[in-house]
Amino acid sequence: MSQAQALMERFPVLAKARTLPLPAVMGAAATLVALIVVLLLWSRGPEYRVLFSNLEDRDGAAIVTALTQMNVPYKFSDTGTSILVPEDRVHEARLQLAGQGLPRGGGVGFELLDQTRFGASEFTEQVNYQRALEGELANSIQSVHAVQQARVHLAIPRETLFVRDRQEPTASVLVTLYPGRTLSPSQVSAITWLVSSSVPNLAADRVSVVDQNGRLLTNPAGEAGVDGTQRTFVHDLEHRTVQRILTLLTPLVGPGNVRAQASADVDFSQREQTSEVYRPNQEPGQAAIRSQQTSNSEERNTVPPIGVPGALTNQPPVNATAPIIMPPQPGDQAGQGGQGGQGGDPAAAGQAANAANGQAAGAPSSARHDATINYEVDRTISHIKDPMGKLRRLSVAVVVNYQPDETGEMQPLSPEALESLERLVRDAMGYSAERGDTVSVVNSPFTSETGPALPVWEDPKYIDLALEIGKYLLIALVLLWAWRKFFKPMVDSSIAARTPEVVVPDAQALTAAQEAERRASEISRYEENLNVARELAEKDPRAVAMVLRSWMEKNGKH
Repeated sequence: MSQAQALMERFPVLAKARTLPLPAVMGAAATLVALIVVLLLWSRGPEYRVLFSNLEDRDGAAIVTALTQMNVPYKFSDTGTSILVPEDRVHEARLQLAGQGLPRGGGVGFELLDQTRFGASEFTEQVNYQRALEGELANSIQSVHAVQQARVHLAIPRETLFVRDRQEPTASVLVTLYPGRTLSPSQVSAITWLVSSSVPNLAADRVSVVDQNGRLLTNPAGEAGVDGTQRTFVHDLEHRTVQRILTLLTPLVGPGNVRAQASADVDFSQREQTSEVYRPNQEPGQAAIRSQQTSNSEERNTVPPIGVPGALTNQPPVNATAPIIMPPQPGDQAGQGGQGGQGGDPAAAGQAANAANGQAAGAPSSARHDATINYEVDRTISHIKDPMGKLRRLSVAVVVNYQPDETGEMQPLSPEALESLERLVRDAMGYSAERGDTVSVVNSPFTSETGPALPVWEDPKYIDLALEIGKYLLIALVLLWAWRKFFKPMVDSSIAARTPEVVVPDAQALTAAQEAERRASEISRYEENLNVARELAEKDPRAVAMVLRSWMEKNGKH
């Protein structure tokens, strides 16, 4: 029995369909296909697209209310984080919601000031301004790539006229980060400076940044935060020194044959010094003149006032009278003659007397000179502020491994080679004797860190790995045995119970039919070969005779 006959017997409808005309069958098939397509389209309904996603609860509630008023059908995604609307109304709904200011996207900003009410008090206006400023700062912080949500709290004290009663404002920022993301120290510093620059009189060290896990991201004000910065600075200084030493010595002694450590003593105290120095007086020609005052007074041939002060002094002078010259007496001449050694010429004596009278007439003379010179004082005023983080002392210790000789044995370095390495270390670290730096270079053999190699079967690492693999293999074998022993028979029996009975021909009958078909094919092939041989014998009997003769000879030999 063929499979077609079995199907006809199994489904009588097919047997009846064979009797129907072909157009009727094609029409029925087309109707069935159309019905299936209509059902699929009806079941799918309108195509929904995402309107907004990752909305806050407040924005989601406002958007749902607005869509209900707009008679726009909506539904939520499977995760509940997105609102879906029909595809043909996505853009229209977005424009209408944008006209209503939805979604607001977090905290409100300065648009809150557009809703001010007439007659609001000064306190209400101040609170609204502070809320608007906090919202704008939160929106700005959310622009950072790693920040999902941010909230800003500002503590702005009221203004006062008294300086001693003034208080500085403070701020705190709560950030919610995306999963798997963190804020680097530079990003935290940028957030603090952003907030401090937006609020008057707010210092950056008075801004605190906290994440959603309650961790303080900003360094606390005081010694704790400074110590962290100091440790980082010292660690970087020591690390750079060690790297410079290793970079120089590794090509000389080989990789892994040198170890170096550095210890830096850094002074983080801040000092400010102001000095005023006065130098000794300089030479007059080199000194700078600040001010100079000169007074000069001179009088010649002036008769000083005489007489007693009073009315008589102010009277006009009397008439001049000629002096009476007495004739010389004989005794006087004798006396003058006794002085003849001096020149007893009367004319000469008269000239001398006249000259004496002339000098007496021009003798009154007066002269006065005053000079005051003020020199600039030579002084130097210097204001020195030492930088924070001054290196006071640097200590470096270097250990170099023994080097192999020509025979391959490890030998110590020569003193000359060790000294040259020490000079390289001094130059690499920036050695300063005035600072008190120390350098110690030691040549010593390195001991093996791992020790002798263990066999694979004794290595604990490989033993643990083998036990782990064996545990999983044992579990897999147990599962396979349970499947083959229990679950597979149950599944086979369940499948056999659900499968309808199908008329399966008997195995012996199937084998007999196959044997009959094989024999029929062999007979037909034999007949075809026989017909071919007959045709060849009729066309070329000589060739057929030669073939038969060759066959007979082969059979005779065998």
